Amino acid sequence: MRRTTPATARLRAGLALAAVLLGSVLLDRPPAAQAPDRSRPPALGPTPALHLPAVQKRRLANGLAVWIVEEHEVPVAQVTLVSPTGADADPPGRFGATSMMAAMLPQGAGSRSALEIADAIDYLGADLGAGATFDATALHLHVPVARLADALPIMSDVALRPTFPPEELERLRRERLTTLLQARDDPPTIAAQAFAHVVYGPAHRYGAPLMGTAETIKAFTPADLRARYAAVFRPAACTLLVVGDVSPDRVMPLLESSFGRWTAEGPAPAAAALPPAGRPARRAVYIVDKPDAPQTQIRIGSIGAARSTPDYFAIQVMNTILGGSFTSRLNLNLREKHGYTYGASSAFDLRKWPGPFAAGAGVQTDKTADALKEFFNELNGILQPVPAPELSRAKNYISLRFPAAFETTADISRQLEDTVVHQLPDDYFATYVQRIEAVSAADVQRVARKYIEPSQAAVVLVGDRKAIEPGVAALGLGPIRSLAIDEVFGPPPAP
Repeated sequence: MRRTTPATARLRAGLALAAVLLGSVLLDRPPAAQAPDRSRPPALGPTPALHLPAVQKRRLANGLAVWIVEEHEVPVAQVTLVSPTGADADPPGRFGATSMMAAMLPQGAGSRSALEIADAIDYLGADLGAGATFDATALHLHVPVARLADALPIMSDVALRPTFPPEELERLRRERLTTLLQARDDPPTIAAQAFAHVVYGPAHRYGAPLMGTAETIKAFTPADLRARYAAVFRPAACTLLVVGDVSPDRVMPLLESSFGRWTAEGPAPAAAALPPAGRPARRAVYIVDKPDAPQTQIRIGSIGAARSTPDYFAIQVMNTILGGSFTSRLNLNLREKHGYTYGASSAFDLRKWPGPFAAGAGVQTDKTADALKEFFNELNGILQPVPAPELSRAKNYISLRFPAAFETTADISRQLEDTVVHQLPDDYFATYVQRIEAVSAADVQRVARKYIEPSQAAVVLVGDRKAIEPGVAALGLGPIRSLAIDEVFGPPPAP
């Protein structure tokens, strides 16, 4: 008889146990598993609730508002000083001054030069930058929390004691003039600025580039930038946002030390509203000639709405259906069905004052007229009642993407900036999905008819005029006018 070793016995026992377990698993399976139904996508369940950390509001001794959001998953902090005054407040003849002032903040402050500020920030493993939009001006610091106490004094120097060195102004001036020269040869940039020029006019702040024109950029002096700084950055108007691995007890003394003695110079400037800009009485076509261009850049639209509009949520749903997603009507038509473009879209730029609405794409030159026809088919189509399934998909798209806007400390800080600048209610984020889901088909049709008027749209085309004009004229969209690059951007800077 062959002898069984202890190891062999253990192996046999293990195999027997596996057979028993496997048999049990097999016996637990149904006799015939039902094949999945792949003829249609699975139904969506309810939108998950979004639970955001609380915003804890404090004030420094000088009255500067502080908003703190605790996020302890990663040992970093995002600190933002935001002013609700942006480039829309640029004085006439000084368009671009706020943008240039913001860009100059890290270029010299306190006793440090631009290079010394950059070296100090790099040594701390941090990032520090400043910028302006039409609605706001902000200074941003991203830093490991272990270095927060070292970084805040540098940030406060940049925020409170900028020096606006003339040599740095000259360097930024050259950079911006070069950027404008490059923009004059970039069709998408030309189209965007030509559209703003046509819709608002060159005298309106929204009708000129955010950074200004070559004429205004060449004229800026350090005194101009100091004047803009004094008007924009004032403790009574600004807010400090702190998001990250912090607590109020720990961070407030640091903020008080760095920002608590800040005081403003002189009286606060009076807030000025931008002049209203109305829609044209009739549709017109504007062509910026780019000879031999392989594509035509198309922009179609007019003046939309302000960020404060009560129609905000209905606009979001309506535009998602029209051109705000990959599966929007415009993209499915012009890209997927006809192959005229890599992508077609539409957007409302919602600012403090009514910003532009535009639909657009870059299309094959020989398909320009065909593409315009399809654009207007969709712009007219959105004025009609929206089917229930399409409405449901659009609301799900918005609701399910909403949490992605709060993934990082910088994301959360950006959302808080909007809250500050546009004075959104405290429950805005908590009720966002609920208000999106409350939008009805009647709401979508109402805002489409209110803000999208195809018969009064401006149509801007940047492309080969001799190739596209005959087909465009045959569509009968309206009078066709030529628009020169110099009209759009102003005269080019002298070499």
